[in-house]
Amino acid sequence: MARADLLIHLVRAAKERDDGELRRTVESMIAEERGKQHHLLAERLEDALRASAPAENGGGYPEASTGFAILTPQWRLDDFILPESVRVAIEELVEEQQRTEVLRAHGLEPRHRVLLTGPPGNGKTSLGEAIAEALLLPLIVVRYEEVVGSYLGETASRLAAVFAFARTRRCVLFFDEFDAVAKERGDEHETGEIKRVVSSLLMQVDALPSHTIVVAASNHPELLDRAVHRRFELRLELPAPAKVARIAWFERLLSDLDEPVGLNAETLARRTVGASFSQLQDLADDISRRRVLEPGTSLRRLVPERLRRWREVSALEAHA
Repeated sequence: MARADLLIHLVRAAKERDDGELRRTVESMIAEERGKQHHLLAERLEDALRASAPAENGGGYPEASTGFAILTPQWRLDDFILPESVRVAIEELVEEQQRTEVLRAHGLEPRHRVLLTGPPGNGKTSLGEAIAEALLLPLIVVRYEEVVGSYLGETASRLAAVFAFARTRRCVLFFDEFDAVAKERGDEHETGEIKRVVSSLLMQVDALPSHTIVVAASNHPELLDRAVHRRFELRLELPAPAKVARIAWFERLLSDLDEPVGLNAETLARRTVGASFSQLQDLADDISRRRVLEPGTSLRRLVPERLRRWREVSALEAHA
């Protein structure tokens, strides 16, 4: 049985003939029944919702058979070294989603729209996955190669199908490289089709119920449409790690290696100035591979050697 507050919302929306609120309430009921493994009831509610959709919507919501992948999250929030403000914001988001009923009892909804920005390689994609893991939800990742079409209206239609799928499930809907579909509409170099896609995308984001958490990531927030930023309740920047963050990261690595390496975390942090978290992980993976392939090799020799080679490669990449 659906929660009492949803039933009250349903009756109120029907009485006031508020089609938007009616649809959002039924979508919340569908998501809740799916979460309880009541799949038959969820499917019947979804069929009824499609059948009642207005004619201009094509007689029902589009089916999404492509355009996304459903993944089981692997990253956890504890895996990250985050700025304190970002960690607190994410923890609050998770708490709000876990205590939705308490908020609704006071006429409030949990936040559910997050925009992550910052230079590449510093955890935006992985953090989206960790949010899903913290909430025990599936991660729905949008696949642009399947969504973006070459014909008029095709991209907007496929995006609508993805949103229609996500609305009736408790999930995290993740957009990587969000600027690919949410570019500034005032850019004179962009086509009218892109502007229609952005307008449609923003309306879809606005219409998402609070049980669907949308996380968008962008390396280039300056390219995003100005209206995008205010659509997201949380706008968080993940910067490249400063020295303090690199020290904390290397302290974890040294603890995991569980063998003296001849260098402390502060020295390693000083020798990796400018590195992203992704580049630091490349170094750690390189050390682990050589440790397996060269058993018996002392880490006092191996770590400085791999660090030197890593720095040489990083210098070449920086000048490429």
